[in-house]
Amino acid sequence: MSEPVGLGTVLREWGRIGCIGFGGPPTHIALLRELCVARRRWISEEDFEHGIAATNLLPGPASTQLAIFCAWRLRGIAGALIGGTAFIVPGLVLIIALAALFLGSPPPWVRGLGAGAGAVVAAVAVRAGIDLIGPSRARAADPRRWAIYVLIGAAATALIGPWLVLALLACGAAELLRQRVITTRQTLMINPISPIAVLAATAASGGLAALAWTAFKVGALSYGGGFVIVPLMQADAVDHYHWMTDGQFLNAVALGQATPGPVVQTVAVVGYAAAGLGGALLAAVVAFAPSFWFILLGADRFERLRTDARASAFLAGAGPAAIGAILGSSIPLALALTETWQLAILVAGALLLFVARRGVLTTLLTAGAAGIALALAGAPLPR
Repeated sequence: MSEPVGLGTVLREWGRIGCIGFGGPPTHIALLRELCVARRRWISEEDFEHGIAATNLLPGPASTQLAIFCAWRLRGIAGALIGGTAFIVPGLVLIIALAALFLGSPPPWVRGLGAGAGAVVAAVAVRAGIDLIGPSRARAADPRRWAIYVLIGAAATALIGPWLVLALLACGAAELLRQRVITTRQTLMINPISPIAVLAATAASGGLAALAWTAFKVGALSYGGGFVIVPLMQADAVDHYHWMTDGQFLNAVALGQATPGPVVQTVAVVGYAAAGLGGALLAAVVAFAPSFWFILLGADRFERLRTDARASAFLAGAGPAAIGAILGSSIPLALALTETWQLAILVAGALLLFVARRGVLTTLLTAGAAGIALALAGAPLPR
């Protein structure tokens, strides 16, 4: 890189990716590589690959952290803050606007759109989990332990929903202990116990404290990809605090998949349901803040993290458990469907995903269109 990249350029280019980044992490990574490595040659291929490896070892949304890291490589702290914000905001604005539409008093065709798209979310969860199984199992040192962690994650989703994060942390800790790796703190965290304890203690009071705790779990304590936030949020949002109905939560997950930018912005829909626009903004800030924190505090140590035995050992336990949680989330998501025609759309969506090999966005849009058609034809809609 011959001369510093202007902050205006960072704002424009990262904002462009935030606007066109449909398709989740694979799309985000491809767009960032095309911009920073292939077209502008701001970052070497080796540094970019190191960034991918390191962010995959961190909790939270990996592609968001990669976007922040690439901007940090160009212009330091200012670049990270501007680039990361520009990457997040376009999709966040869109999803909050859609939340206001879907969670208000929408006309029947909008309700049909949400009910149709929401019907295939369970199949999308299975697809997300299956896509992660191959690479995760290939890295596993012991396939039997890997399978046990997957089963623990799936069982935790069904049995201890709001505290699923404890199962993820326990599996990571178990792998650390098994490998006799002794550590007193993680590489990129500074005394993380205190904020976790404070948030967990205040969450019982409900209200904004509970919303902040839910968002914190999503942004700082989730391992295994964007879809692991679904089981982390569902028990809190629907069963424990009753911010949303099952149908509204399905709509929220569908919106998170169908809008550009990071899937984690789904938490803004939960925040909107809990406390309106202020709740949506609070949930987004709390969920995304750890990603900035990890990069700003630790990006210059990424090479060490990438080869750190402690981080790799922890992820060897927490990662498979997260995959199990994603797969397990498909059960309550399917049980949340209330109309017979939604079950038919779920089956059709599964065929599109697994037999026809269509993409997630195409499947959601097709299911949403079917829902609109059925609603206009007078089919019963979920309450």
